[in-house]
Amino acid sequence: MATNRNGPLPMYSAWAILGILFLLSIFFAFRGRMKIAHGPSGKTITRFTLLERGSHWLLASSFIILALSGLNLIFGKTLLLPIIGASAFSGLTIFGKFVHNYVGFAFMIALVLVAVLWIIHNIPNRHDIVWLLRGGGMLGGGHPPAKKFNAGQKIIFWVVIICGASLSMSGWALLNPFTTTMMADTAALSNSILGTEFATNLGPIQEQQLQTLWHSIMAVFMIVVIIAHIYIGSIGMEGALDAMTTGEVDQNWAKEHHSLWVEEVNEAGQANTKAEPAE
Repeated sequence: MATNRNGPLPMYSAWAILGILFLLSIFFAFRGRMKIAHGPSGKTITRFTLLERGSHWLLASSFIILALSGLNLIFGKTLLLPIIGASAFSGLTIFGKFVHNYVGFAFMIALVLVAVLWIIHNIPNRHDIVWLLRGGGMLGGGHPPAKKFNAGQKIIFWVVIICGASLSMSGWALLNPFTTTMMADTAALSNSILGTEFATNLGPIQEQQLQTLWHSIMAVFMIVVIIAHIYIGSIGMEGALDAMTTGEVDQNWAKEHHSLWVEEVNEAGQANTKAEPAE
């Protein structure tokens, strides 16, 4: 088990992170930044409230802190130690450990907030199939119709929620060693449902080793996914970052990427206007 955790894991993690950075670089070199087809209209529409943006940034900032402090445990001895020296590396790693442990709770709170706020908008529908078949607009010309979140964003949402919950549970088990049997319980459940033969008689040491390994795998997978998410939400697409900074997006951007959502907002606005009593 120690060989699996300390041997291939750093190599696979490095390949995964460098791989997504390389692929995004190649994509950007050929595709460039996705512009607003008809240019900015100068008019905006409210996309996210202050609560939604605050929850997103709490989740994002806590994840980045957790990712950096966690990656230090995987790559620190190889990359940082030779540069900053043993004394500085020791202090940084100990500090990172405490930060990692406590910021994890902020991540869990933000994960719940994001799930509660957006789960209703991330239930799959028939428009998602069209979106996927057309590659989000790269095939067939023009952007496929989408509601508040398109199929790509829904995939990101469910990856973050499911993997984030898994990270939180394994992290809790590592914070409270020898008090859980989640790996054994998961194996037993898999055996009963899928007919597999995973070992369920795990000792406490094996349980903690598996929790450590799983926590690392989930973390690296999420880092890869979030790197792609950051790319699309910043340099990859014109106008996308405004949604999470000011909460307002250009109307032309909204119509191109979320036309069905814009229709819903306009219909709701018209209904509210009609409902107001005449003066």
